[in-house]
Amino acid sequence: MSHTTPPKSALIIIDVQSSFAQMPFWTLDDMPMFQSALLRLDAGCRARGTPVVHIFHAGTAGAFAPESGFVKALPWLTNVPDARFDKHTHNAFTDTGLDLWLRRRGIGKLIISGIRTEQCCETTTRVGADIGYAVDFVTEATLTFPMTHAASGVTFSAQDIKTRTELVLADRFARIVDVDACLAGIEGMA
Repeated sequence: MSHTTPPKSALIIIDVQSSFAQMPFWTLDDMPMFQSALLRLDAGCRARGTPVVHIFHAGTAGAFAPESGFVKALPWLTNVPDARFDKHTHNAFTDTGLDLWLRRRGIGKLIISGIRTEQCCETTTRVGADIGYAVDFVTEATLTFPMTHAASGVTFSAQDIKTRTELVLADRFARIVDVDACLAGIEGMA
């Protein structure tokens, strides 16, 4: 019986930055669950020797512009990452150096977490899968906010958006997992 070694993993924490707290849609409603899940995932990855990468969105104006002082981790995300990359697009790969950093370390699997489940987390997942990475999408370690559809006026809850994201990513671009399943999948790997 042949055993295949699972690919080496990296935890990608996307846009967990103070910029969002300046936005009119910012709400703390889901923050306790998100914070707890992300910190458990971060600690579990570090305990297994899995590199942790922080991605920040650096825009050209407002709270996402570097000169605003808000393009930094939210105050509760205090662990120092193995690497930091600033992005200017919705995905964490375009013109950031992330792909090269991962490949030089033999990393073949991404663990996706962060802010805006359906935006930067989903887009990074799709691009990562398309360029050859296996992806674990840890929905409970992502955060998003209610959105209203412009044409219909229907408001989708954060949970509605997370459910839709899981639907379109599952078995196409990612394995949808919770923190425990994700960590079990990297048990003993370094």
